[in-house]
Amino acid sequence: MPQSPSRSAFSAADLALYATVVLVWGTSWLPLRLQLGVVAPEVSGLWRFAIAATIMFAWVGLAGARFRFGGADHARFALLGATLFSLNFLAAYYGGFYLTSGLLAVVFSLASIINPLLAAALGRGVLDLRVLTAAVLGVGGIALLFGPEITATEASRDTALGLGLALLATVLFCIGNMLSAAFQARGMPVVPANAWCMLYGTAVFAAIALVRGEPFIAEWNARYLGSVAWLALLSTVVAFFAYLTLVGRVGPGRASYSTVLVPLVALAISTVFEHYTWTAAGGLGVILVLAGNAVVLSAPRRA
Repeated sequence: MPQSPSRSAFSAADLALYATVVLVWGTSWLPLRLQLGVVAPEVSGLWRFAIAATIMFAWVGLAGARFRFGGADHARFALLGATLFSLNFLAAYYGGFYLTSGLLAVVFSLASIINPLLAAALGRGVLDLRVLTAAVLGVGGIALLFGPEITATEASRDTALGLGLALLATVLFCIGNMLSAAFQARGMPVVPANAWCMLYGTAVFAAIALVRGEPFIAEWNARYLGSVAWLALLSTVVAFFAYLTLVGRVGPGRASYSTVLVPLVALAISTVFEHYTWTAAGGLGVILVLAGNAVVLSAPRRA
């Protein structure tokens, strides 16, 4: 009897896809922070998703997929573009002014816990003991990780603001996840939809930049251009393709465990390149957050 994707052993191709997702997404938080400085976050986001949307539309065209959709579908695309491909990343960009890339990744990993909590709050799911345990571990971990800095006299406001922006980015992402699931239940095709969503996300970035009077500029150096290329090509297109392929091969449950390892990669990079200083409380906080992710992702999934 053939094994289901969720039970069969990982093949070499599965391991390669898994490693691609973990390494690319784990290394994507530092490039996000490297873009901060001369160019406004709204404009950096615009360049990133304009490039990614162009690639996605080329993908749709080469695949011969559907291009045209009705007005109601475009309204959904615009909503998803705002929550998944613009406002959430804009909050993360601004959070990067106050937090290291590794800490941003740790906070964003709470999405796996916030998703079921938000679903239950909106009547789209039922909380079980695993989710509640994960929530307690996650909140406790964040308190240990950020509590000492927030309660200290120096830079407490900046740390609290960075944490709030990172949490806002995560909640917006989770709202986008719920909307995407609802729209896909209506038969929305994933790849063409994402192409349009990225285009609308690009438009949101452009509109915010125009309202704020930010110039549409770029830094013509290897650091900035390399960061844009990494986020647009690898983080947005390659890792997205690898993750969806992995979901199809091994199932969503096992593929989702990659989100537990992404913060570890980001923290290791932050320690080396941003000189992140570890403390006993901070280390325990990271362990609790990752444990919360592992608990909620290990819950049995219903069809």
